Amino acid sequence: MPVKKRLLIAGGGYAEIPLILAAKRLGFHVITSGNRADDLGHRHADEIHLEDFSNKNAMLQLARSLEIDAICASCNDFSALTAAYIAEQMQLPGHDPYETAVLIHHKDRYREFAQENQIPTPRAAGFESVQQALDQLDLFLFPVMIKPVDLTGGKGITKLERIDDARTVLEQAFQISRAKRIVIEEFVEGSRHGFSSFLRDGRVVFCFQDNEHYFQNPYLVSAASTPAIVPATTAATLCQQAEHIASLLNLKTGIFHIQYILHQGEPVIIEICRRAPGDLYIQFVQHATGINYPEFIIRAATGLDCGGINQKEPTGYFTRHCIMPSRNGLIDDVIYAPEIREQIIDQMLWWERGQQIDQFLVQKQGIVFLQFESLQEMLTRTEVLPELIRVEMK
Repeated sequence: MPVKKRLLIAGGGYAEIPLILAAKRLGFHVITSGNRADDLGHRHADEIHLEDFSNKNAMLQLARSLEIDAICASCNDFSALTAAYIAEQMQLPGHDPYETAVLIHHKDRYREFAQENQIPTPRAAGFESVQQALDQLDLFLFPVMIKPVDLTGGKGITKLERIDDARTVLEQAFQISRAKRIVIEEFVEGSRHGFSSFLRDGRVVFCFQDNEHYFQNPYLVSAASTPAIVPATTAATLCQQAEHIASLLNLKTGIFHIQYILHQGEPVIIEICRRAPGDLYIQFVQHATGINYPEFIIRAATGLDCGGINQKEPTGYFTRHCIMPSRNGLIDDVIYAPEIREQIIDQMLWWERGQQIDQFLVQKQGIVFLQFESLQEMLTRTEVLPELIRVEMK
């Protein structure tokens, strides 16, 4: 019996479960990492080695000791950076050079690159100290967004309306940033969307768009629905921009995900990344299109052939919804309204009765996938899903 190739996934949370399962189906011996022993993804791995995936040197030491054949990032920017670093140091396939990964995943580096190359992006600048930022604040049109350069999921983001409030907001953003750098960008009005594409030899061979929905936390995507309510030309525009970026940076085959704001009918790119989005987004893509997105992400990360992925549009009206409480306290129950039950096509739950919630704006208790009969039903019901799937608290 042939020896299985060893794949290290730089993480092991619930969001990595589709990647872990896809890798096992492809015949890999899957090793998970991360620094939380109770992460749900570890239950599906062949082997577990706990290590902080944001520590690229410790992860490199682990990867060498395990004699891995390939590495795949988890649904986290720190993991994407570490995976690129390990792949470069160990000459593994499927990843961009480390410096390219830093440019893509650090907000200040990306915004500078975007502005230099006429990529549609908010007017922005990066800063390395509070005083430096304060000295240049009057160069921006208010309101502005203050963001740590290296965090995702809305962490540390503040919309600054008045220059008088700047010092406290800037100090908070610098404090939460691991790199101790921030960006200031001018606020762009419009609807928010995701555009997930797959590059093969520098060309977009598959793309998928969604509508982003926000509930209690204005900077954390709580739900995503598809098809996207955007002009028919948007996909072509974003494909062109993705291929432009891929050409400038000589990007490898694999996922290329964009977050954008539709402003006056045109997409303004806010973030890009080269790893799977979180909260089972790749499973959402699979439900909506039938494309085995997790498998192709693994194929790309491990240097396998990716010739089988081609464009497919959503086959209906779908939503991915994160179950989240509306306040801190103890979970008593999760109640489904009768009229929403028949729309649920899949779910992953991990909430427990009596569980303590102390950060309700970011803590999730499960993911639910729903299918609707019409576009209007999808949009209407998605907006009230926190009421239709309600977390009752003690």
